[in-house]
Amino acid sequence: MSVLATTKMSSRGQVVIPETVRSEMGLQAGARFVVTSKGDAVMLKKVSPPSAEEFAALHRRLRQKARAAGLTRKDIAKTIAKVRRRS
Repeated sequence: MSVLATTKMSSRGQVVIPETVRSEMGLQAGARFVVTSKGDAVMLKKVSPPSAEEFAALHRRLRQKARAAGLTRKDIAKTIAKVRRRS
């Protein structure tokens, strides 16, 4: 069930998520969000780190794709070093 509530932004750009919404979603202090906007709408999407199993599956898929593309560990290390020099 959707909860409808209002809030306002502080002079520092902070927005309080109303308690009813926090309770409904089980949000705790330190919860992280991706923020996006379109027109007059602002959307917060809760971000959760992947579980160990999800991370392992992602790692396997990435290794398979790297192998299929002919990439070696050396290629990847060179690319990381190149990008870090630009930062």
